[in-house]
Amino acid sequence: MDQFLKIFVGFDDREALAYHVFCQSIIEQCSAPVNIIPLCLKSLTKIYRESHHDGSNPFIYSRFLVPYLSNFRGTSLFFDGDMIFKTDPYELIPKDIDPNTAVSVAKHHYKTKFKTKYFGNKNEDYPRKNWTSVMIFNNAHPKNQILTPKFIQDQTGKYLHRLSWLEDHEIGELPLEDNWLVNEYAHNNEASLLHYTLGIPCIEGFQNSDHAEEWFDCYRRAMSGYTLGANSNTDSV
Repeated sequence: MDQFLKIFVGFDDREALAYHVFCQSIIEQCSAPVNIIPLCLKSLTKIYRESHHDGSNPFIYSRFLVPYLSNFRGTSLFFDGDMIFKTDPYELIPKDIDPNTAVSVAKHHYKTKFKTKYFGNKNEDYPRKNWTSVMIFNNAHPKNQILTPKFIQDQTGKYLHRLSWLEDHEIGELPLEDNWLVNEYAHNNEASLLHYTLGIPCIEGFQNSDHAEEWFDCYRRAMSGYTLGANSNTDSV
């Protein structure tokens, strides 16, 4: 692993607040410095043009650029933006990770309880649903070298999100607590990462979601710094 973690976070203009609250939780929980990189399509236009038109968010395919953006070196993490950390992100890295593992994910096996999610998007069941919402990439793994911008542009969502460039034994397994699906799974105070996969609590209709208060608490802590700064007397500066 590189000296400091590279954490790539999906950025959606419609949910910009989700990104900033998630970053607040990373900063609060990290035991060492991290590099936080937003996956924003506007900043990728020189290397990647989104050719897919079936995504519910703008980073649904660009997430697979993480090994490429990491120069195929070290370990990098990808997260959807609609999450908050409850523990140290460094603890997500398995201590005995197999070098033959190309990517590690929480291997969910569930049927959704809800037919729609944020902004009215369809919420359909499909194999390996939500596996790729949290990924720990072994960037240097030989099988990951195929993940170039052109390759990703040319593949279907089914191929990419089912991790079809890999054999099953090359996909490591994380505890479900490392990608706990709020409202799909029962309330869990032991979850290390809460994933508001149906919609973050500030979106209409999700204010009373399970674990909503934990998200709002993190939001308030982020905003308190802004409020303190805005209200401070800067005349003497």
